[in-house]
Amino acid sequence: QVQVVESGGGLVQAGGSLRLSCAASGRTFNLYAMGWFRQAPGKEREFVARITWSDSTTYYSDSVRGRFTISRDNAESTVSLQMINLNPEDTAVYYCYAGITSRPNYWGQGTQVTVSS
Repeated sequence: QVQVVESGGGLVQAGGSLRLSCAASGRTFNLYAMGWFRQAPGKEREFVARITWSDSTTYYSDSVRGRFTISRDNAESTVSLQMINLNPEDTAVYYCYAGITSRPNYWGQGTQVTVSS
């Protein structure tokens, strides 16, 4: 089992920045990737970004590419999501996940990000 805990959400004005963190614990020795999804009110959960553990390859959704940066700390099994130039459409609950396969296998509880206009 892998436990996933997010932190760092909050309220920010449009154009501002936030940094989310996510820590994985437990059986993390065989992680394939970690990443983030988000879910806005009334919408389906959507992919945001991920980073693979073997070579740090990163992937982003079109809506965040160029504004969000995912990074990792191997020693601590943590990932961070640096978000800049936020806009109200980024308002959502952000969920971190850990995957031992190419799919998310373990999820955090989510952290709220609210961007005011």
